[in-house]
Amino acid sequence: MPTGSHWTANSLNIITLLEQPGKEEKRKAMAKVHRARSTSPPDGGWGWMIVAGCFLVTICTRAVTRCISIFFVEFQTYFTQDYAQTAWIHSIVDCVTMLCAPLGSVVSNHLSCQVGIMLGGLLASTGLILGSFATSLKHLYLTLGVLTGLGFALCYSPAIAMVGKYFNRRKALAYGIAMSGSGIGTFILAPVVQLLIEQFSWRGALLILGGFVLNLCVCGALMRPITLEEDHTTPEQNHVCRTQKEGLKQVSPYSSLTKEWAQACLCCCLQQEYRFLLISDFVVLAISILFMAYGCSPLFVYLVPYALSVGVSHQQAAFLMSILGVIDIIGNITFGWLTNRRCLKNYQYVCYLFAVGMDGLCYLCLPMLQSLPLLVPFSCTFGYFDGAYVTLIPVVTAEIVGTTSLSSALGVVYFLHAVPYLVSPPIAGWLVDTTGSYTAAFLLCGFSMIFSSVLLGFARLVKRMRKTQLQFIAKESDPKLQLWTNGAVAYSVTRELDQKHGESVATAVPGYSPT
Repeated sequence: MPTGSHWTANSLNIITLLEQPGKEEKRKAMAKVHRARSTSPPDGGWGWMIVAGCFLVTICTRAVTRCISIFFVEFQTYFTQDYAQTAWIHSIVDCVTMLCAPLGSVVSNHLSCQVGIMLGGLLASTGLILGSFATSLKHLYLTLGVLTGLGFALCYSPAIAMVGKYFNRRKALAYGIAMSGSGIGTFILAPVVQLLIEQFSWRGALLILGGFVLNLCVCGALMRPITLEEDHTTPEQNHVCRTQKEGLKQVSPYSSLTKEWAQACLCCCLQQEYRFLLISDFVVLAISILFMAYGCSPLFVYLVPYALSVGVSHQQAAFLMSILGVIDIIGNITFGWLTNRRCLKNYQYVCYLFAVGMDGLCYLCLPMLQSLPLLVPFSCTFGYFDGAYVTLIPVVTAEIVGTTSLSSALGVVYFLHAVPYLVSPPIAGWLVDTTGSYTAAFLLCGFSMIFSSVLLGFARLVKRMRKTQLQFIAKESDPKLQLWTNGAVAYSVTRELDQKHGESVATAVPGYSPT
């Protein structure tokens, strides 16, 4: 049975035979032009328009998703369903958004970020508009859940990845501003959606939200593509994929060689895009994301129902969501700015762990807060640290995988949110229905987020201890070995010392050549 490498070798040989004279010179000229267009992240300029576009994307995706919880009581009353059944609406839209995040990355990588976001805007708007005509919860599962979630998926991760391509030195600040759209959107939309429901019923409110989400098409138009120097770090592998694509165009689409080349090119491109999956640090981050995502989602579904259950009015409950949103903004921007300072720039990973852990502690305190004056400080604290760690997720991911793989890596990271987002609200609703209280649901979410923080912290501590131990053993075993560290990179001067030693021997003994 031929292997993938066998197919690739055969494909390249056949393509080489089919290439016309002068094709290699044309390819080299195009490569020179492509390299001339490449640049380092500008850290400004049009990058601020990218930040503005990503800001609007987070408003139209994450803020609108959060505001679906305001419809919770309306859906429950209109369709006469329990907590668990109604919670599936929010779970499905969140799950599909994250589950299809890799699809958004693939579309943006192989077509363009602009096409992906515009297409996503059309799908999300269609889902909301069709949802306004729903006659059962199952219809809302398909329209508001699946279709709108798919549209959000095509927009969310590509827009966030574009910010990382335009910024390097100010990356944390840029992400802080861009991700603050979620908080600002929640602050503005929560009371507006409540007012729309009162004036036009939940059907009219969904219809208006569908028109509002069409602004994602405008955001997509702002995403001007940029080619970075880092994108050319593996020219041999890029040449393989490019040569296969050129050869593929010369052959009839009905030829057997077409399928062969397509398989080889697909294998090569996927290997390039997802090679970061073998990095141990990314695996640990992925596991911790699962627990963090399980804990963060239910609050946005059950904060309003919980507030109503302890005697808070509808307007005051919606006001709690607004507070959560506006403090989320402060967390986005201030944490992004603080972690960009020289004193904290090397501790962004630790700041992320601290923010996730603090949200977990807030969950543990929530069952004891049963009045509006106590729920307001909770909303402030939880919202601040929620905005903080959301801002740092792309920064921490970029630190592990680099800028070139950031779009694909963010697609995987948000994909890992999918299953927890799908199951956590219904599980919390089942616990509420079973126990008659929100205590068990909130405690489970709190411990889940704390475990996520502890897991990452323990993994980083073990890695640092192992690195220190290896350096100590290396120095003890070879007196000529000196390690000069610069951040996470270690440079050895052993080879230079050996070369100098060999040169001195060659000078003293004519005819001697060091190996």
